[in-house]
Amino acid sequence: MEWKNGMVVRSLCGRDKDRLLCVLGEEKNRVLVCDGKERPMNRPKRKNPKHLAPTKKSLTAEQMRSNRAIKQALK
Repeated sequence: MEWKNGMVVRSLCGRDKDRLLCVLGEEKNRVLVCDGKERPMNRPKRKNPKHLAPTKKSLTAEQMRSNRAIKQALK
């Protein structure tokens, strides 16, 4: 699966289970995700792609301009 910038995903495992996250990019065999609160854009979480479920939504560039905007969009 291709993980695109701004894609909204649901975490399936870990302490962030069932939380909505925003994809920032890919690194080797990991996906970089953030939520704007616990995981801000400047220190994204590296998640195994198997532990993420894609949703049909994605964030616009405007919604990804800051941590506060990401947090609001994921509510």
